[in-house]
Amino acid sequence: MRVKVLSRNPDDYVRETKLDLQRVPRNYDPILHPFEVPREYTRALNATKLERVFAKPFLSSLDGHRDGVNCMAKHPKSLSTVLSGACDGEVKIWNLTKRQCIRTIQAHEGFVRGMCARFCGTSFFTVGDDKTVKQWKMESPEYGEEEEPIHTILGKTVYTGIDHHWKEAVFATCGHQVDIWDEQRTSPMCSMTWGFDSISSVKFNPIETYLLGSCASDRNIVLYDMRKSTPLKKVILNMRTNTICWNPMEAFIFTAANEDYNLYTFDMRYLESPVMVHMDHVSAVLDVDYSPTGKEFVSASFDKSVRIFPVDKGHSREVYHTKRMQHVITVKWTSDSKYILCGSDEMNIRLWKANASEKLGVLAPREKAAMNYNQKLKEKFQYHPKIRRIARHRHLPKSIFCQIKEQRIMRESRRRKELNRRKHSKPGSVPLVSERKKHIVAVVK
Repeated sequence: MRVKVLSRNPDDYVRETKLDLQRVPRNYDPILHPFEVPREYTRALNATKLERVFAKPFLSSLDGHRDGVNCMAKHPKSLSTVLSGACDGEVKIWNLTKRQCIRTIQAHEGFVRGMCARFCGTSFFTVGDDKTVKQWKMESPEYGEEEEPIHTILGKTVYTGIDHHWKEAVFATCGHQVDIWDEQRTSPMCSMTWGFDSISSVKFNPIETYLLGSCASDRNIVLYDMRKSTPLKKVILNMRTNTICWNPMEAFIFTAANEDYNLYTFDMRYLESPVMVHMDHVSAVLDVDYSPTGKEFVSASFDKSVRIFPVDKGHSREVYHTKRMQHVITVKWTSDSKYILCGSDEMNIRLWKANASEKLGVLAPREKAAMNYNQKLKEKFQYHPKIRRIARHRHLPKSIFCQIKEQRIMRESRRRKELNRRKHSKPGSVPLVSERKKHIVAVVK
C-alpha cells in the first residue's frame, strides 16, 4: 500500500527570528499574472512623479569669501576637505561635514588664478596675479607660529593655472608657456610652448600621468608628453576653450569647456572630430569636472547655471540654479561621487546633491530594496512618452528659457538656409558636414 505524504522543508517558510518578515511563496508564471505589465507601468509612473517631487538638490551655502570665488581644489585623501581661492587673493580651507571655514590665508595680491593639492595631501600650491607660485602646509600653523608658505617661486610672467602630478613631486604651471617644475628647484625642468597666446589651463592625465593637456586663448587644445618635453599634437576649434578635464577611468578621453556654449568630449587618438558635442548651455562654459566613476561630468557656465551631462549623451540630465547664484566660475565633483560644489561671482560656494532626489542618511534594508525596485521600473519604462516627459521636465529661469527658445529658432534658420543652398547649387558643391566636424578648424601634429 502506497501513501503519499506532503513533505515541506521548514527552511522555506519558518522565520529565523520573530522580527523577520514572513516569506510569501509566489508563482511567476505570466499566465497567472495577466495584468503584471499595466501594474508595473503604474508603479513606474508613480515612482517617476515622486522622484520629481523629492528633487531638492541644494544642500547648503558656504559663505565667508569677500570676493568672487575663482578656483577650487579637492583634498586627495580627505573627502570633507575642500580648498577655494578668491579674486582678492584669499584662500580658504573648508570642512564640508561641519560646513564651515577652518582656515583662511591671504595668499596673493590680486586674483588667485589656480590651486592644486599635492598627491599625498600634506601641502597645496597656489598661483596668482603677483607672478608667484607658493606652496603651503595643509595643516594649520602651531600656536604662535606665523602663516607663511613653505616655498615661494617668483616667475617672470603671470601664471594662469597650475596642476600637480598624480604620483611624483612634479607640478605644471601655465601662462605664457607650460612649465614643468620639480618641487625642490626654483627654475622649471622644461618649458613647452606651441603658439604665442597665453595658456589658460593645464591638466595632468590621472591614468597616463606623463601626459598633459592645455588650452590657450588662440583656440588651441595642445597635448604634451612630459618624457619627450615637446608638444604632441593640437586641435584648433572655432572658439576659445576655457578649460579641459580628463576622464579618470579612460586615459584617452577628455572634455573641453568652450566659449561657443558647448562642451566637446574628445578621444586624444582621433582629434579630427569630437566623440560627442554636449549642447545645452546658453552662454560660455567656464569650468568642467568629471565624477570619479567617469560616466558623468558637471559643467559651470556664465549663464548662472550648473549642468550634469552623461558622457555619451548630447544633452544634460540635470540643471541646477538658484535666484541668487550669479556667473558660475568653478565647479568640482567630490571624490565620493555624491556631491557637487560650485563657486560663483557673488562670493558663495554652494553644495549640491549629484542625484537630486537621493535620500541622504542611513537607509533601512526595505527602503533600499524599494528604491532599487523603483529604479529598475523607471529604466524599464523610460521610453514611454508620459514617463519620459515627466522625467525630463525641469523648471528654468526665464532668461535661460527665452535664450534656449531663441537659439532653437536660430539653429532651425541656419539649417533651412543650408538646405536651400544645397538644393539650388550644383550637386556636390555644398558638402554635408556633420555637427561634430563643424566646430573643428584643423588638427596639427
